[in-house]
Amino acid sequence: MDNNTGQKKGIKTILILAVILLLPGFLYFILNKSGSNSYASLPIFGKKEVPGTTHRKWGRDIVDTIYHTVPSVDFVNYDGKEVHLLDNDTTLSVVHLMYSRDASLSRTMIKRLDQIANRFIQNKKVKLYSITVDTTYDTPDVLAKYAKVYKPWTKSWFFVTNPSVDIFKFAKESLLQDALVNPDGSKPFIIGSNYLLLDTKGRIRGIYDINVKTDVDRLEDEIKLLLVEEIRNHPATIEQKR
Repeated sequence: MDNNTGQKKGIKTILILAVILLLPGFLYFILNKSGSNSYASLPIFGKKEVPGTTHRKWGRDIVDTIYHTVPSVDFVNYDGKEVHLLDNDTTLSVVHLMYSRDASLSRTMIKRLDQIANRFIQNKKVKLYSITVDTTYDTPDVLAKYAKVYKPWTKSWFFVTNPSVDIFKFAKESLLQDALVNPDGSKPFIIGSNYLLLDTKGRIRGIYDINVKTDVDRLEDEIKLLLVEEIRNHPATIEQKR
């Protein structure tokens, strides 16, 4: 091999190393140009307040914002065990309203949610909650029979009830969803047709209408997107949980 060939290979090696070393910094600069990033982020639903305080992030003062959050609520699962909705700040939650005597909307929502449950069956950071509004009729035994075909015990999926919770107030004020006794008596209750995606802080990050064909697919995609966001925002916590 002559000197020219050796020099060319040496230069090429140096260039490759330079690209490897400089590329991450260049990408970081592009993604965080002017102190902001270009990562896709889901919206946050509900009322928000601006208290007038700030915090620093990436060397910049960021205005604090207080967002609507869903509070932690105690329920009873279909197996009789207590379930604490949103008691864990490291998991995402998919939540919806239903009741077992509803053979139309509730049944459809359960069947579609089963697709999501199966797709994330190995991911313990995603939990699903089917919350009955028929808290008197839907005892844990009733819910156990209702849910049996979907084998929720093999997934992070909970069918929950609690007669002591004002479920209609919780639905309206916390979940921002419709739920009420049906005045015309054609069926016991009227409930909203949406799934909600909640982040680790209990904020509503997505609303998905079962009547919109593409929304179930969008829910799956946005669960993945929110998982990435949580890992990006809390890398130390994720590492500790491994």
